[in-house]
Amino acid sequence: MNRKLKEQIIPELNGKFRKAKVAILTDYCGLNVEEINRLRRELRSEAIEYRVVKNSIVKLAAKSTELELLDDYFSGPTAIAISYDDPLSPAKVLIKFSKDYPKLEIKSGVLDGKVITADDIKLLADIPSREALLAQMLSLFASSQTSLVQVLNGILSKFICVLEAIKEKIK
Repeated sequence: MNRKLKEQIIPELNGKFRKAKVAILTDYCGLNVEEINRLRRELRSEAIEYRVVKNSIVKLAAKSTELELLDDYFSGPTAIAISYDDPLSPAKVLIKFSKDYPKLEIKSGVLDGKVITADDIKLLADIPSREALLAQMLSLFASSQTSLVQVLNGILSKFICVLEAIKEKIK
């Protein structure tokens, strides 16, 4: 790679690293071209960028960004999954893909300025999506309102029964 190309790539990557909500490093060694292309398609469908870049270039581009924390993991074949919106979707796609293709190894990542391990990424993948969490919360709100109405209705009906009993006793 010539110097001019490096000088273009480094600022571009640095800008992407600054905007990223989450970045996950993977070792793609052992995957064939078809499998890597399949992974790229799955990641692209979730608006996740997957880049294979030389470690020396990534180290330079990571300067003064959160990815600088991952400096120790930039060794061997490394690819980076970058998400600018949803911090959970890269973890979900990569974990699912690594179950089907165990040669994909998840090294580490960075989320909100903190290094996350492969085990942390597996835990992130198990978290329900934002939409699922909102649906669960909505159902909790709806069920609690229904329960409140039922309780209030039960109190009112018991009060009416007591009044009816008093009325019958007076007659």
